[in-house]
Amino acid sequence: MNRYDLVVIGSGPAGRRAAVQAAKLGKSVLVVENRLRVGGVSVHTGTIPSKTLRETVLNLSGWRERGFYGRAYRVKQTIDGSDLGIRLDKTLEHEVDVLEHQFQRNGVRTLGGIARFIDANRLQVSCADGDDRLVEADRFVIAVGTVPYRPDTIPFDDQVILDSDGLVGEPRVPRSLTVIGAGVIGIEYATIFSALDVPVTLIEPRDTFLDFVDREIIEEFVHQLRDRGVSVRTGAKVERVEKDAAGWPVCVLADGRQVRSEMLLYAAGRMGATADLGLEHCGIETDGRGRISVDPETFQTSAPHIYAAGDVIGFPSLASTSMEQGRIAACHAFGLPMPPAPKYFPYGIYAVPEISTVGMSEQEVRERGIAHECGIARFRETSRGHIMGLDHGLMKMIFSIKTKRLLGVHIIGEGATELIHIGQAVLNLKGTIDYFIENTFNYPTLAEAYKIAALDAWNRMPRE
Repeated sequence: MNRYDLVVIGSGPAGRRAAVQAAKLGKSVLVVENRLRVGGVSVHTGTIPSKTLRETVLNLSGWRERGFYGRAYRVKQTIDGSDLGIRLDKTLEHEVDVLEHQFQRNGVRTLGGIARFIDANRLQVSCADGDDRLVEADRFVIAVGTVPYRPDTIPFDDQVILDSDGLVGEPRVPRSLTVIGAGVIGIEYATIFSALDVPVTLIEPRDTFLDFVDREIIEEFVHQLRDRGVSVRTGAKVERVEKDAAGWPVCVLADGRQVRSEMLLYAAGRMGATADLGLEHCGIETDGRGRISVDPETFQTSAPHIYAAGDVIGFPSLASTSMEQGRIAACHAFGLPMPPAPKYFPYGIYAVPEISTVGMSEQEVRERGIAHECGIARFRETSRGHIMGLDHGLMKMIFSIKTKRLLGVHIIGEGATELIHIGQAVLNLKGTIDYFIENTFNYPTLAEAYKIAALDAWNRMPRE
């Protein structure tokens, strides 16, 4: 069968959700994946590998127990790349198996190969076996994701100077690490290796980083990094990267300083993986980073029967939002009415410590001129936090003084990406501070911080 109702290019979060949704609507669906196995960037080099490495490091290093047993405490004294790789391989195998079974039970066909448009309704797929296959479809979803940005000025060798794909391809534990780029990926890997007591230098050419996160949370984050010896250098432009006589990378900054380490990770941006898609044959253009513009409501490209979803369309580039984008695209493609998406969704940064945020930051609230009050709860103030040995971690909540409605929740610390969903639900349901004050939370839990922060804000709010 060479003609389908829908062809999805890419099997990451956006692609898989679009394919399964269309299949559940009774449509014939083909997924084309350029890797040997399905899963896309998310499973093979992105979300799942980085979060698996994080969990492995936290477990083997004993990081979560150091609040009680001291900074020298370790579960395993010597941790090397093979320790990281064992859990990584097992996790990825499970993820691929689950996805293959999901496609199978929903009747989604898959084809391994590199897809290229030859006109608006036909793809040529160059398969691994050397054959070229012609595939036709009424509708398409482009969900090819992104690849690391590799400027010509960086002498990548995939051994000591590498990108995030190379880092997870063959995990190693260097004696020292330089990370260029303080975006989400750079921050996550910098803190993961820091948790292994690897000396880390984080270099960011801009004066700020993670600008979509509340500044008070970032201030706490930077304080924790510096407290454990991470060197954070913002406003530091990289002039060039070279190797010294020993073969170690040396990062030369514009101000004349040099940073030498055993390994260098370049994580300053990603590119949409669209270069070889033949989009010019469909009348679809990309920006300078290979990203595709879409209608934000329907995810249609400039060619109405071709949709794009996931990281290839740019911000927010989250697996969670990519899944929803793929589902919405498939529903719209086949005329299924969609309710408007909830206004607020959470961001999760799986650094050490975790950061998660939903709603407006205090900076956004001020820019809109909303009279507001903030409440803070520190995890060490909760009994559960004390039991867990948490020295750090806090929750910040923002409320409107006029309406008492919740405006934003910002968390840094253990379990932040799980805790945020309580705030997300209240925010989308237009709840007020009264919900947190009047309701009972399990005790002892970290979720109790919601009540503590709400009371902290309530104590400073004007009385009627």
